[in-house]
Parts: sequence; structure tokens; C-alpha cells
Amino acid sequence: MILGIGTDLANIERIQNALDRFGDRFRNRVFTATEQARSERMKEPAATYAKRWAAKEACSKALGTGLRMGIAWKDMAVTNLASGQPVMEVTGWAHERLVQMTPEGYLATIHVSLTDDHPWAQAFVVIEAVPDRQEADRPDVGPAARRTLS
Repeated sequence: MILGIGTDLANIERIQNALDRFGDRFRNRVFTATEQARSERMKEPAATYAKRWAAKEACSKALGTGLRMGIAWKDMAVTNLASGQPVMEVTGWAHERLVQMTPEGYLATIHVSLTDDHPWAQAFVVIEAVPDRQEADRPDVGPAARRTLS
């Protein structure tokens, strides 16, 4: 079942301007060390940062909160599987919100799709929940959150 869907469009030039103006202050406030390392290895770092910015915005929308209610930028991080497929990892309040919205007996996975075509970067995020018993049959799609009884 689909728990949430989010999308966002980011302007790569706007992100480049923020990088030029604020440098590490901007990078460290918004992006994890892993996201920064991957972005800096790319031919066009600003495009990679912009895709991750858009993914964080899209994830916050899929969580049903937007960037409010205590979610921090670095509570959402885009990493990549060995295949290169992007995945969203959530920590802090974003993880708490994911667990809260996941029905008992289900496992939630955040799917993310990224693209860019200068000057735009776009992200789509879908949060899916499947019954716990079906999880073993699924391919590796990144980290999942399990709703547990307190």
C-alpha cells in the first residue's frame, strides 16, 4: 500500500548560487557527509546537490509534513545501492514520523527517483508499506522501517 507520495523541482543554478555564497555552511546544514562526498565526486556537483535537495523536499511531502514539525534537512539522506540506485534513509524525527504512519505488521520502504536536465533537478518519492511476511521475497530496495508495538 502507498503511504505517501512527494515530488519536488529544484533549480540547479539556485543551488549553485547557495554553494558559491555560503559554501560549507550550506553544505553542512543540508547534506550529510556521504551526500557531500558523492556530490563532490561528480562532474557537476551542483546538479547532484540539487537532486538531493529535491529528494529531501519530496520526502518531507511524502511524510505528510513538509519541512516542519521538527524534521531537519539531515534527517533525510540520499544514498545509493551498489547498483547506483538512489535510496532515502531517514533518521531522527523523519524516522519517527515514518514509523508512526506505518500500520502495525507492515514494513515501510521509501523509493526515490532522481533526474536532472539543466537548469532543473527533480525528485519523486513514494513511501510503500508491505506486510512484514512479504518483505523476505522482495529485492533489495534500500532501508526499511518496521512498525513495532511499544
